[in-house]
Amino acid sequence: MSFSTLRIAALSCVLILAAPTVIAQSLPDLIDQYEVFNREGDPDEAARAQGVEPRIWWTVTPEHVEARAEQAAMMLDALNALETPEQGPETAILRHLLQASVDAHHYDTARIPFTGDWGFFAAPAYTAMRTRLTTRASAEAWTARVNDLPRFFDEQIDNMQRGVDTGWTQHGDPLATSIAQIRAQVVEDPTDSTLFLPFESLEASDLSQLDIITLRNQGKTAVQRAIDAYANLLEFMEEDYAPTARAEPGLASLEGGQAAYAVAVSFHTAGAGYSPEDIHQLGQSEVARIRAEMDKIIDEVEFEGSFDEFIAFLRSDPQFYAETPDELLEKAAEMSKRLDAILPRYFGTLPRLPYGVEAVPAAIAPGYTTGRYSGGDAEKGIAGTYLVNTYALDQRPLYELPALSAHEAVPGHHLQIALAQELEDVPEFRKSYYATAFGEGWGLYAEKLAGEAGFYRTPYERFGQLSYEMWRACRLVADTGLHHYGWSREEAEACFNNNTALAPLNIKTEVTRYIGWPGQATAYKIGELKILELRAKAKSALGEQFDIRAYHDVVLGAGAMPLDALESRVETWIASQLAESSAE
Repeated sequence: MSFSTLRIAALSCVLILAAPTVIAQSLPDLIDQYEVFNREGDPDEAARAQGVEPRIWWTVTPEHVEARAEQAAMMLDALNALETPEQGPETAILRHLLQASVDAHHYDTARIPFTGDWGFFAAPAYTAMRTRLTTRASAEAWTARVNDLPRFFDEQIDNMQRGVDTGWTQHGDPLATSIAQIRAQVVEDPTDSTLFLPFESLEASDLSQLDIITLRNQGKTAVQRAIDAYANLLEFMEEDYAPTARAEPGLASLEGGQAAYAVAVSFHTAGAGYSPEDIHQLGQSEVARIRAEMDKIIDEVEFEGSFDEFIAFLRSDPQFYAETPDELLEKAAEMSKRLDAILPRYFGTLPRLPYGVEAVPAAIAPGYTTGRYSGGDAEKGIAGTYLVNTYALDQRPLYELPALSAHEAVPGHHLQIALAQELEDVPEFRKSYYATAFGEGWGLYAEKLAGEAGFYRTPYERFGQLSYEMWRACRLVADTGLHHYGWSREEAEACFNNNTALAPLNIKTEVTRYIGWPGQATAYKIGELKILELRAKAKSALGEQFDIRAYHDVVLGAGAMPLDALESRVETWIASQLAESSAE
């Protein structure tokens, strides 16, 4: 999984844009208008465009969100009304983004602004870990942004209170994980806060020691205010919000919840056209197929016992576990370098930006997913990061680490996202756009591709890859079960317990994430199957002309996009290849 960008923000806490009276009537003009709209809604994008550092967080007041939704709706109507709309990536992406803004307002998603392993309260710490202060201006900007946290949190609290008042609240399990993350930010000494980390980098700047001391003291005061804001948020979550958390895990228990879930599925599967019922049935079919492949490996290693006994063996034998966090990180780094080496065989175009391997920060590790990719920024000199969770080593089996590395690093998220960031002559929103089914589908496809390249060295590592694939198939069953069919947590966990080698802690953590983030978990398998389907289609049509490197360059060469746009792009490429062949 990779960090997705939340773009419901505002340029400032006092600027509320009224819907424009004039909406562009051509695709190029609509794109330009959306670029402005996007910058006005995202402090990071606005600052980047101006060549400065952001000084605020986004705005989520109902008035601001409504104004932006109205503007998005008008642009969407204009896009749909174009007589001859170009069906390229820009059109599909614009339609997807604008519809998302309209839907977010319609279903008032701001009422539940956290998922369990992520939320608005995690964004400041994550940003701090990626911020380096090299000048007075950058230090003053970060201080201003830290000082903006109380305002930012107050708006989020108001929205959550509206959720309490309307009966739309998060379930208790994601809430508990989120409360633990908030509590970890309430420290006694401001210099121990993650938010203070950027000020440590001032020591490497060209500023005088007096300037550094002054800026650090200003930062310390700002961080203390932020800590107080975290403490206030913690009090609200524990005393006001927690007693009202919904008892049932899925959205199906809420009024209008099933309809909201269908919209969430449509958003995350981006152009796939599946209903929750379709996805549930597909998941059951994939579970049966993958289980048969897992049974073949059990026979291959001549294990004498049942499937459950084999899983128990994998979960308990010391040979499959690292003894120290450093050992786990070292193995992840070694695997990542081996993955780097296979790339030229499968890709004609590779990104310039490198990536590193780091541990998930200790403050969030207990409730955090097994691994995640954090995108870099070439302009700021920040490499991509493959984050590995080193908490509870007895729950981090080494036979799953190769597949995890292929997904999060290369040929998975780093390769796909870094290439998108390096696109030229395209609108800025194309570079940062993240269609869940495209990105996570590619990550899952990368796990399979690594197997095709011979990356998995043992039957156990191949079983780990299948277990990971089964994990994503079970997601289709569990996510729709929770949010469409009203399943209990125990029912949702059954598929994972019965069919995967995932550690019990991982299963608990993951199901908590599905409870807190409806629809997102369905995107992985949907996207992977589409990429495989299109590859098979290209291979069948082109025969001996089919080039796997060229196919991958076509899939990744225009950045992320909805799946229907990807299908159109691949079909156009196939037709062009056939035309070239006929001309010869």
